[in-house]
Amino acid sequence: MRFLPFSFFTLAALPLMATELPEPYQEAIETMKAVRNEGAGNEAAAEAWKQVIQGDAGMVVPLLEAMGDANGLASNWLVSAAQAVVDRELGNGNALPLDAIGAFLMDTRQDPDARRLAFEIIERVDPDTAAKLVPGMLSDPSNALRRDAVAGLLAQGKALRDGEKAAGASILYRQALGAARDIDQVEEASKALRELNQEVNLPEHFGFLMHWSVIGPFDNTDRKGFDTVFPPENEIDLDATYDGKGSKVSWSTLTSTDDYGMVDVNKAYGELKEVTAYTYTEYESPTDQPAELRLGCKNAWKIWVNGALIFGRDEYHRGMRIDQYKLPVSLKKGKNTILVKVCQNEQTEDWTVQWQFQLRVCDATGTALLASNRPPSPVADKTPNNS
Repeated sequence: MRFLPFSFFTLAALPLMATELPEPYQEAIETMKAVRNEGAGNEAAAEAWKQVIQGDAGMVVPLLEAMGDANGLASNWLVSAAQAVVDRELGNGNALPLDAIGAFLMDTRQDPDARRLAFEIIERVDPDTAAKLVPGMLSDPSNALRRDAVAGLLAQGKALRDGEKAAGASILYRQALGAARDIDQVEEASKALRELNQEVNLPEHFGFLMHWSVIGPFDNTDRKGFDTVFPPENEIDLDATYDGKGSKVSWSTLTSTDDYGMVDVNKAYGELKEVTAYTYTEYESPTDQPAELRLGCKNAWKIWVNGALIFGRDEYHRGMRIDQYKLPVSLKKGKNTILVKVCQNEQTEDWTVQWQFQLRVCDATGTALLASNRPPSPVADKTPNNS
């Protein structure tokens, strides 16, 4: 069967509403959405899946819609069911409701992973139309969709660079960097720009917080420091002096020059063990706004925003990565205070030396939200040491 391409005008004209299904199918979808960790509900979900995949092509959009409020395990069931229906319908030469699938894709309020699946279905049936959609996804809130558009710019930039058109390549790489959210694409674009002698400010691109006040060390013997309330949790007085671990402690400055915002507490105190420290900064928000604090840390940690505890993890040295933890917060217009508690444990292996974290402020898509009082990003001193 021949499939006709659809247009942007068709998509824009279609209102998107929850699709009505016969009750047995709707109940089966709800059963799949009820699956939980540790296998709870898996047997019922498996039976529901068998029922759902007997539906025709009209099942595809309801399955995509159902991903919006489904947990990760439930989404796996829903994705598998949608793919099974698509495979069968296409294998039988039947048409898919591309207009409805396209309208779902264009609705940026929908679940990002579901929208990505919708795009892949369109790409499978009508690759020419899918290819035309990609450039328009450069600023899409779904990073999974944005990635293809960034990849296209990176390829075009490389082609210009290989053709010795450095100025044009720099422009395209700069545009790619501005849109990129995945680390590998950020690194590819920034590396190319630097090789073209262009300045790159990765801390600003990500929104990493680079300037901190730090105080410590406080005690963490027997890992008791995580739950111990030390003075900075009750007050922030940057002129104060307190009893620390073995000596008086006071606030000092700690600045990161790392491209990825790594705040190394060892630089303030040396490679200590069984200790706790606090870092503090102030973030001026231009408006009341929702935001995410995204943290990477392999030590035990807690974070307070405007004096309220946001979250904490009492774990040590289990790996670290950018955006390891995503913490939704509400920033108020004007000054917002951010306090981070970082504990180091008693382990002495080489891989337990790190006493550090990286923290950035962004929106739900990973786009940096820069403070109005943000100072310039610090630059590492590259002056040769001839002493």
